[in-house]
Amino acid sequence: MIMKKAGKDNEEYAIVLIDGVCHLCQGLTRFIIQRDPAGHFRFASLQSEIGQSLLEQGGLTPDGGDTMVLIEKGKYYTRSQGALRIARRLRFPWPLAYAMIIVPRPIRDRAYRIVAKNRYRWFGRSEACMIPTPDIRRRFLS
Repeated sequence: MIMKKAGKDNEEYAIVLIDGVCHLCQGLTRFIIQRDPAGHFRFASLQSEIGQSLLEQGGLTPDGGDTMVLIEKGKYYTRSQGALRIARRLRFPWPLAYAMIIVPRPIRDRAYRIVAKNRYRWFGRSEACMIPTPDIRRRFLS
């Protein structure tokens, strides 16, 4: 699935798949939207039909749920690699975080997995995916 930005030649949206019931993930979605004035990112819940379909297209396990997924120019990025690639497209100073890419991926992903494993305990979870505000809703795939 490739989504083109209206009025932009050959410029594609990046898609972020998030755990729709995780409070941390919901907060990160709002964080990204507030720092992405160009509207580069679109979102879908991992639990949604479109999220499941996109995971399958990328050869990822639909029931994994332990990571967010960034789909950019047809490539799939997970865990720390996806998070850092998102940071570099946000408003300053967040692109500076991309310098963490020099840390070996196994170390970055270990830290990511610790947070992912404990996210419900530390931040909570909802019984259903968040209901986005009208402003945020336009950034969600359906």
